[in-house]
Amino acid sequence: MTLFSSKSFTSESLRAGLEAQDYIASDAIALTLFLAAQLEKPILVEGPPGVGKTELAKAASALFGRPLIRLQCYEGLDESKALYEWKYGKQLLYTQVLKEQLGDVLRGAQGLADSVARLHEFGDIFYSEEFLAPRPLLAALQAEAGAVLLIDEIDKADQEFEAFLLELLSDFQVSVPELGTIRARNKPLVLLTSNNQRELSEALKRRCLHLYIPYPDAVLERRILAAQVPDLPAKLRDPLVAFVQQLREQDLRKMPAISETLDWARTLLLLHVEALDAAWVEKTLAVLLKHQDDVERVRDMLPALLKPRR
Repeated sequence: MTLFSSKSFTSESLRAGLEAQDYIASDAIALTLFLAAQLEKPILVEGPPGVGKTELAKAASALFGRPLIRLQCYEGLDESKALYEWKYGKQLLYTQVLKEQLGDVLRGAQGLADSVARLHEFGDIFYSEEFLAPRPLLAALQAEAGAVLLIDEIDKADQEFEAFLLELLSDFQVSVPELGTIRARNKPLVLLTSNNQRELSEALKRRCLHLYIPYPDAVLERRILAAQVPDLPAKLRDPLVAFVQQLREQDLRKMPAISETLDWARTLLLLHVEALDAAWVEKTLAVLLKHQDDVERVRDMLPALLKPRR
C-alpha cells in the first residue's frame, strides 16, 4: 500500500497542516515532506542539534493521524534491539507443554522418520509470529494503518547497523531468518535524523531524500516563538530573537538552537520579565548557553550585544 493513499496533499497544504500542529516549516521542509509521500522515500534530516528535526517527525505524526514509532540510535545498537526478539519465556512454556504431551504426539508413529516429522510440525509453530516480540522497525512495518517511523540520531549507530537498514529503506521490508521476508502492511513515513557526528554511507543517502535544517533566520524564529510561546509579548520577542541571532555570529562552543530560544523565552515569561536588559540576560544565560566558558565570554560582551543595531 502507498504512504498516503487515502489523502491528497500539496506542498502548501502540508506546510499549513504542520503550522496547525505548531510546527513552523520552511518551504524546503514542506516540499521534502510532500515529495517523500509522493515518491515513497525516506527522509534523511540533517542539521545541528535543537533545530527541530525530531519535532518534525512528531508534527508529521499528528498531521497524518498515524502513530509515531521511535528508534533511538546509539553505539552498539543491533537488530535484536531494533527489529525483533523472540519471546523466550513463552517459548520455554511451550516446550514444557510439548514435553508433557510428547507421548500423545508420538503415539502411533511408524519409526524414527515419522516421529521426527511430527516434531518438525511443532518446530514451525515454535518460530512463528505468535512468539515474536516486535521492536520499533518491525512494529512500524506491521502497523495496520501505517506509522511515522523516526530513526533518531542515526549517526550514533555503527556502520553495520546502517547496512542492516538498507533493505527497509529501499523496499519497506525486512528479512527474518526463521520467517522469511516481512513486508510493510502499509508503508510508513520514515525519517532519519543526524547531527553530523560522522559521515553516513553513500548507500544510505541514495535511498533517502535529503533535508538540511539550519538555524532559523530572524523572521522564521519570530514565527516559531509566536507559535510555541504565544503569551510572550512582541516587545520582548523581537529583542530576544535579535540577541540570539547575534549570539550565533560569535565563536561559541555550542550555538543556541531554536530549542534553547524556546526554553529561554519560557524562562523569561515565567520570571515576568518585561524588558530584555543586561541584568536579566546575565541571570538567565545558563538557560540559553550550555557551556560555562560560553556564558563567561558572552557576559563580557553583553553591552555590545544588547546595543540596538541600526
